[in-house]
Amino acid sequence: MQMYNNPWSFPSQPSPSSSVEIQHGRFFNYAVPNGWRVGEDGQFAVVLYAPDNTAMTVMAGNCGLPANYNPGQFVYEYLLKLQPHNLQMSQPRQVQPLAGCTIAYEFDCIYIAFNGIPCRGIAKCSIANSYNMCTMVLTFATSHESVWGRYASWLPQVASQVEANNGAAFGMRGIMEQNIQIANAEGQQAREYREWSQQTWDRVNRQRDESIARQNFQFRENLGNVGTWTNPYGYPVTELPSNYQYYWIDRQGHIYPTNDPSENPNIGSTQDWARMSRYQP
Repeated sequence: MQMYNNPWSFPSQPSPSSSVEIQHGRFFNYAVPNGWRVGEDGQFAVVLYAPDNTAMTVMAGNCGLPANYNPGQFVYEYLLKLQPHNLQMSQPRQVQPLAGCTIAYEFDCIYIAFNGIPCRGIAKCSIANSYNMCTMVLTFATSHESVWGRYASWLPQVASQVEANNGAAFGMRGIMEQNIQIANAEGQQAREYREWSQQTWDRVNRQRDESIARQNFQFRENLGNVGTWTNPYGYPVTELPSNYQYYWIDRQGHIYPTNDPSENPNIGSTQDWARMSRYQP
C-alpha cells in the first residue's frame, strides 16, 4: 500500500459524551471535542487538551521504521519522551487498526504526571507495511485517574478520528521519494541521492524531535497546572502555579505573584522588582 498516494483515514465515531467538530489542519483532519483546545497541529503530531487540563489526546507517527519493529517498544519509547513517572503498560491486545493500516495493538497505561498526579489512559499502535519498512501511528487518550471514568468510553475513539490530508504527513513523502530515486540511480548519481537521503532523514528527525519537545513542554504545563517563566536577572526559567497571571522577581530571586495587571511591587518598596515573562520553547 503506497500511503503517500492514498492517505489513510480513521473511522468517524461520534463521542457519546461530547459533541465534536472536524478541524482541517495542514497535514491532518481531526476531531476536536467541544471546548477542547489544540496544543499541536503539525507534520508529525496532533495534540488536544481538555478545557480543565485534566485530559488530553495525542496522535503521532513515524515512517521508515524496520518492518519487524516491536509496537510495544514504539509506544513505550514515545510515551517516555513525555516524561511520565513510573509508566506501566499492560500486555498488548489486538484491536481494529486504523483505516489504511493492517494490524493494531492496544495497551492500558498508568503513570504519575508532574506534581504527582496519577493518570490513566489507552494507547494504540496501528501499523502499515510498505516495501521493507513500516509506518507506525500512535493514538493516545489519557486523563487524571480520578476522572478517567468520564473519558474511558469515548475519548480513545476521538483520538482515532484523524485523517492525513497531505502526503508529507510524518515526513512520508520525502522518505518514499528518496527510495524511488535511489532505486533508479547509478554511480555518482546514486551517491548524490544517498547524501540527499541522509539530509532528508536528518531533517525529518530534527523536526520530529522539535515536535516532541513542544509536546513534552505542553504536557508538563497543562497536566501539572504550571506555567514556565523567564526573568531579566539571569536565573534559570522557573515553573510556577498557573493560578496567577503575573509574576514579579527581585535581584535576590524572591517572587511576587498577582492577578492584578496594574499592581507594581516597586511602589513603596526599596527592592528592585521586574516583571517575569512567559517562556515558550
